[in-house]
Amino acid sequence: MKSEVRELLTEELKDAFSAEKQALRCMQRALRKASAEALRQGIQMHIDQTQVQIERVEEAMEKMNVRPGRKVCEAMRGLVEEAQHEIEEHEEKGPILDLVIVAGMQRIEHYEIAAYGTDIALAKALGEKDVVKLLSETLEEEKQTDLKLTEVTQKAIMPEALADEEEEDEADERGGGRSSKRRKTA
Repeated sequence: MKSEVRELLTEELKDAFSAEKQALRCMQRALRKASAEALRQGIQMHIDQTQVQIERVEEAMEKMNVRPGRKVCEAMRGLVEEAQHEIEEHEEKGPILDLVIVAGMQRIEHYEIAAYGTDIALAKALGEKDVVKLLSETLEEEKQTDLKLTEVTQKAIMPEALADEEEEDEADERGGGRSSKRRKTA
């Protein structure tokens, strides 16, 4: 049974490697669409962090004598596709698109948190202390990124999104409002 658990962990590490690479490409695209400076800074920080996380997964695989191969994380593929689809539906830059970006990124973060938690449990069971250490560092970063996304949403993006709506409602009441679909935001 131990060999089966080891095989499961190696497949999970290959999956994590694929997931991180897909998430990285998604964040790079999202960065180009984000408007709020705090969100842009957070995405850039997480892009830099993800590059290190990819190196950690590679190091964990090396410690277990595993090569990444061509495995594709199908769950991440689905999350990335969904995020991209949602972003494309909201072409106008501004707080609503920023909210869409955060929603997609948080789904990705929650998946990664769950996956790394499982991987750490498997590595602990196998006595792979170095792998546990590497993955635990990444898990903590993923949790912090999730918290930071929530903070940026609450403090920067949501107030702007709600203010825009209130301004629109006031303009509509005065008879001079424009349709939100035609309205341009910076």
